[in-house]
Amino acid sequence: MDVGIVNAKEMLSVDEVEPELRKVAEDLIFNRSPDATEAMLEMTKKEKEAIEARKKGGGPAKVNKKSWRDLEPKKRLEHALVNGISEYVDADVEAARQECSKPLEVIEGPLMDGMNVVGDLFGSGKMFLPQVIKSARVMKKAVAYLLPFMEEEKRLNIIAKGLDPEDFKEDDDSNYAGKVLMATVKGDVHDIGKNIVAVVLGCNNFKVYDIGVMCSCEMILEKAKEYGVDVIGLSGLITPSLDEMVVVAKELSKGGFKQPLLIGGATTSKMHTAVKLAPNYFTLDHPVIHVLDASRSVTVVSSLLGEAKSDYVEDIQEEYEEMREDYYAGLEDRYFLTFEQAKQQRKVIDFDKRPPAPTPNKLGISVIDGVSIEDVVPYIDWTWELRGRYPNRGYPKIFNDKSVGEEAKKLFDDAQRMMKEIIANGTMNLKGVVGLFPANRSDDGEDVDVFETEAAREAGSASAKFCMLRQQAEKESDDPYLSQADFIAPKGYNDYIGFFAVSCFGCDDLVKKYEGENDDFSKIMAQALADRFVEAFAEYLHREIRIDLWGYAKGESLNEADLLKIKYDGIRPAPGYPSQPDHTEKATMWNVVKVKEHAGIELSESLSMMPAASVSALVFAHPESEYFAVGQIGKDQVESYAKRKDMDLEKCERWLSPILNYERD
Repeated sequence: MDVGIVNAKEMLSVDEVEPELRKVAEDLIFNRSPDATEAMLEMTKKEKEAIEARKKGGGPAKVNKKSWRDLEPKKRLEHALVNGISEYVDADVEAARQECSKPLEVIEGPLMDGMNVVGDLFGSGKMFLPQVIKSARVMKKAVAYLLPFMEEEKRLNIIAKGLDPEDFKEDDDSNYAGKVLMATVKGDVHDIGKNIVAVVLGCNNFKVYDIGVMCSCEMILEKAKEYGVDVIGLSGLITPSLDEMVVVAKELSKGGFKQPLLIGGATTSKMHTAVKLAPNYFTLDHPVIHVLDASRSVTVVSSLLGEAKSDYVEDIQEEYEEMREDYYAGLEDRYFLTFEQAKQQRKVIDFDKRPPAPTPNKLGISVIDGVSIEDVVPYIDWTWELRGRYPNRGYPKIFNDKSVGEEAKKLFDDAQRMMKEIIANGTMNLKGVVGLFPANRSDDGEDVDVFETEAAREAGSASAKFCMLRQQAEKESDDPYLSQADFIAPKGYNDYIGFFAVSCFGCDDLVKKYEGENDDFSKIMAQALADRFVEAFAEYLHREIRIDLWGYAKGESLNEADLLKIKYDGIRPAPGYPSQPDHTEKATMWNVVKVKEHAGIELSESLSMMPAASVSALVFAHPESEYFAVGQIGKDQVESYAKRKDMDLEKCERWLSPILNYERD
């Protein structure tokens, strides 16, 4: 229908339409659901029945609606867990307890079944992490209701054995399903994922010992012994953490530890766990297992501590063995150019036809401390946990998704409320620093020389050298083998390079406040928002660099949506990420721009930024610069790289271990 004739006098405003009818109508009009037509026909049928009933002098047709409260107790608990409803938990748990022979059966049965449903929904993209926290809260309340009954059962068992219950310690933890040690490894400060896992496990009656961030191997082993834990969990976000996890696995093996080892974090993967970690510790008694996300942690730990452990571990062992075979077979089938061959096929930019960007308006260092969170809100990428699937992929289209739209909107609204509180109370603030300097590609074409001033450039006196890495994996096309050095002009041209580091301060204090209030959901949301704020700040600042501080794109008029789609000239790759997967270059940036002194952002020994909600980047202005992934590299390039950096080869290999196409000695 293209047009309709209506009686304006009889029209209702949108707000006056009954919510159920409005939803059905909008689903049909906007084609939100494949069964929208059937839903409208069903509602039309009901309305006709109501009209006929009124004609006969009766009231509206009675519609019998089924409620989840009419389900059996075990199914009601499952519904409550999935939907995060805690209102009826005590009554439903009591009803389920009456149907079970002992309280523990309620936890191991309907409650665990409900959490497994939560895990499946999250894995299929129908739930979001903060919702998992809400489900865990319901689980926590259910377990809290059952604890007195479990304590009484334990007391009666002690008496039945002829013992005195008063002789047992107050801190007896035998009622817990198990004890888990959680740690972010040495040099890494990121813990939002670990915090979620700790909350979910804790709410499922596991005793969790979270020993914090930047935990040394010695500390992890010591605390595992001290607490007598059943499982050890390691977390990390930056690539050096992968190597530290290998160190911990080896030391656990040397120390004769028998606890299963769980691995998680953004930089981890099942493949890395199978290839690099498992050979150093995995046995049927104490496996090494990659846990993809927090919603799966309960199932994994329960399986490891349950009666079916051996079958569960054997399946994982077989899977990891197959993955290792595939990995090494892939290395044999993959071809790499020599470093010399790759250099000969570098990207060649004609800097005469397409000259370097003009001289920056403000050379040197600029401290950025006048930007508020309110200023960067338009630059926030809310796709964070709201990705969705075609045709409702991404924010805000995900709100139209029949499966997850309603829950996505709830999550978004929760984030909006907290964001407004943070802005109103000033509990978080932003600070950063920018450096813009003369630069030229080195004589060998592989690095970038940075000069403090134009005079220093003329004198050939570089203040720093940024070493770059080049692609070596053979390509099926004629595409060049890229290095970031290709985007900077050689000597004889006046080219420039930029750097920035930004951070969101105040999150740690807010997290401590919520921890003190036992508000796990708000704690996780605050950390997630701090990440969103600093990413938005980075986008905002990069734009300011392009149009003002550097000014090479003064006429740029892109809206925020186009900015997030990277429709501008230039790039801002970060050290440690695919275009330059070496975190040690971060230290060079910190020295050149004096990041710690000007912005208060520090580096850990593994070069993780502190505070955790921080972003750093190099800024390239040439329109032919592009994002790419270096991929795996050969030993010939690593040897050259170590020499150019004046770094010990073994140390260099350790930092680059995730991208080496060979096994280190």
